Amino acid sequence: MFKKILAKKSNFILKKREISEVIDIFENNKNKNLNYLVKKRFEWMQNFISYEDIGIEVGAAVGFSKYFLKCKKLEISDCTNEKHLDLKNIDAQKTDLKSSTYDFIVASNMLHHLSSPILFLREMSRILKKNGKLIIFEPNLSAIYQIITFITKHEGFDFTKDVWDENISQKNNDDPWDSNQAVQHMLFDDKERFYKKTNNIFRIIHDDYSECLIFLNSGGIYSKSFYISMNNFFLKICDFIDKILIKLSPHLFALGRKIVLVKN
Repeated sequence: MFKKILAKKSNFILKKREISEVIDIFENNKNKNLNYLVKKRFEWMQNFISYEDIGIEVGAAVGFSKYFLKCKKLEISDCTNEKHLDLKNIDAQKTDLKSSTYDFIVASNMLHHLSSPILFLREMSRILKKNGKLIIFEPNLSAIYQIITFITKHEGFDFTKDVWDENISQKNNDDPWDSNQAVQHMLFDDKERFYKKTNNIFRIIHDDYSECLIFLNSGGIYSKSFYISMNNFFLKICDFIDKILIKLSPHLFALGRKIVLVKN
């Protein structure tokens, strides 16, 4: 639809939340819509995680994975030094963590914030054990998502960048919140090209779409937006409608994408 929409630092619709505020809203269930959305974004990952696994979430921000995923050990990390993190000041493109350490890695809504997704994939392959899983959730730039981005100017996208050149930043500046939401499309839409460009370090075992209404009426996680508060019954109805809409046309309605890679 659009090829390039750059985000602006300020806009009239969305206001950024601090991590501590998000944790408070989530843990005290102040927004049931938001809690429902977050649960749906993480609970599917358990299908690819064993109770004996050791894992890490990179670019974790709040670290929602710890609330939903069950395993032997799970660490949350980010490039910041927030007190709730297990591992602080971790650059997901160069972690300095021990090789072949983890059975799985969670990367939720962080891939599009990286300057070099290729360096990230190589680093994740390095710290994963053989047959370890990289579990990814990313925004899906459906027609509706692109229209929303055009209106809000929040977290832009640029399909004109060369995602395969590790020397070209996918972002416009060094701000950790700057992003290019087109990254996952340029990486994974053409799977043959993905395997060739990454030298088959991973194989894709899961690629699916999710969420529409439950995202639009969530109130936002790190950015505030208007929402109509709902109880669990009506949230489930919205979720059911989402499944129908996405099945009919994911390229029009789906606002999220779920991808699982396995290290070869």
